Amino acid sequence: MRTNTKLLILGVTTTLSLATVACKDTFLDVPVTGQLAGVQLSSKAGIEGSLIAVYSILNGRGERLASFNNWVWGSIRGGDFNKGTDPGDFSSINALQRFETISTSDQVGQTWQRKYEGISRANTTLNLLKNAPSDMSAADKTRITAEARFLRGLYYFDLKRIYGDGAPYIDESVDYGTGIEKVANGVNLWPKIEADTKFAYDNLAETPPAVGRVNKWAAAAQLAKVYLYQKKYTEAKALFDLIITNGKTSNGKKYGLVPKYGDIFKASNDNNEESVFAIQAAANTGSVNNANPEFDLNFPYNTGPNGPGNCCGFNQPSFEYVNSFRTTANGLPLLDGTYNAATNAVKNDMGVLSKESFTPDAGNLDPRVDHTVGRRGIPYLDWQDHPGADWIRNQPNGGPYSPKKFTYYKSDVGSLQDNSSWTPGYTALNVPLIRFADVLLMAAECEIEVGSLTKALEYTNMVRKRAANPAGFVTKAGAPAAKYTIAEYPASVFASKASATAAVRFERRLELGDEGHRFFDLVRWGIAAQTINAYLQYEGAAARLPTTLGGATFTAGQDELLPVPQDQIDIQGKSILKQNPGY
Repeated sequence: MRTNTKLLILGVTTTLSLATVACKDTFLDVPVTGQLAGVQLSSKAGIEGSLIAVYSILNGRGERLASFNNWVWGSIRGGDFNKGTDPGDFSSINALQRFETISTSDQVGQTWQRKYEGISRANTTLNLLKNAPSDMSAADKTRITAEARFLRGLYYFDLKRIYGDGAPYIDESVDYGTGIEKVANGVNLWPKIEADTKFAYDNLAETPPAVGRVNKWAAAAQLAKVYLYQKKYTEAKALFDLIITNGKTSNGKKYGLVPKYGDIFKASNDNNEESVFAIQAAANTGSVNNANPEFDLNFPYNTGPNGPGNCCGFNQPSFEYVNSFRTTANGLPLLDGTYNAATNAVKNDMGVLSKESFTPDAGNLDPRVDHTVGRRGIPYLDWQDHPGADWIRNQPNGGPYSPKKFTYYKSDVGSLQDNSSWTPGYTALNVPLIRFADVLLMAAECEIEVGSLTKALEYTNMVRKRAANPAGFVTKAGAPAAKYTIAEYPASVFASKASATAAVRFERRLELGDEGHRFFDLVRWGIAAQTINAYLQYEGAAARLPTTLGGATFTAGQDELLPVPQDQIDIQGKSILKQNPGY
């Protein structure tokens, strides 16, 4: 008879068949369910299917924190959101947002495992191509190689940001029994990431076989981002120049900004001109793992039939983040940080029940706040006005706000939303990993670094001009739902490198909130400790979330990275895998 044992090495699941002899018991020799024979995978269709399997891990496939959206690793740890809901629900996130992570955390291990699962699948595809069938053209081989290497580079890019060089590099040349168990960490991943991504840029066409797959321009944008993270500003700028001038989406649209900010986050508007590379999502396919499974907890709580999701109150916007949308009478952000001062803080309904009277905030606000944050009294998409505490599971633990960007519309129900599982919180909304506004702001950073402040101003104001389009404001009774006051930056703000840098960094926060960028931005800018500790002190004060975040501290030199999962060190041995500093 035959049994099957699974080994988890470097996050890669390997199935071994262990055979023993049993007299005439061949009826017990049953193949593993779902197992594919080598001949099936080595066909043209099999290799294409293997490549699609590499894409499929981008959303985490049920491991919520492993998605490339990085709603915990990027947004919560960056201070824009907090875990929310009840303190005892999914409690492992409590330690993550307080920077009290330990190496045995299940979420630390599961994220590691899923990233390496994606890499394992990419390596499998590359190995299958070595024995590609005769009916596969050289062009197809090159294209599949480029897509697989792009995705492998992308998985390593996230590993590098999350675990640093504590993540070992595994390519297609090693597998279980051929050296994978001997691969040490501590090797600089950037050259490997750069090589994979550049190969994709050099070899992919503008038009891929299917909309949503990586094309030449998406690879260019990711390569420029890799350069930016390494502070190779000249190389990044050269690519950004080409992308902004010539870049096209996978369905042939010239890159541009969607005229109305809120339309970026509509499933009915997926794969628009702003979409550089996104996780493709689909509803009603027979598996909710195709429909944003990473967000199924991140909806307002107890909404009933008149609201989305109905569960579970996770990923709540922070007070400090909402305050950052305050603007001056001239429509400019408060770059000096005074948005948290009592006179400038956005009025909230903390501690106020929905049935009690509440005076809405009357101050000047950037209109993007109400596309990103659910606030009491403001229309929540096409459902109803956000009712406040009635949709908040535990205000003392998470605050009064709800997430909004990745929520489905009432008009999506049954078509672009999936009702087949325990919660209706599954959608066909694509999740942008890079969009054109992100490209413009990364390009603005590079322009500042090479001394072109005027060009940086131009790119930043392109983003602000779209945000200021009144046709895109959230409205109530035919008028703007709040006092939206926003203007483009004057040249004076970009008169010095320091001032221009502050403006572009702040613009990234306003524009890209809840899209998983914030923590990684703070780390690469070298300001994580001071920024996050200021946030923790403000948010943990008695008037806000003292139980949730009071006393939490970010430790410089440690908390920029997660620990290497302890079970991986236990399997490989301390002589192979070294722990990250501080853990």
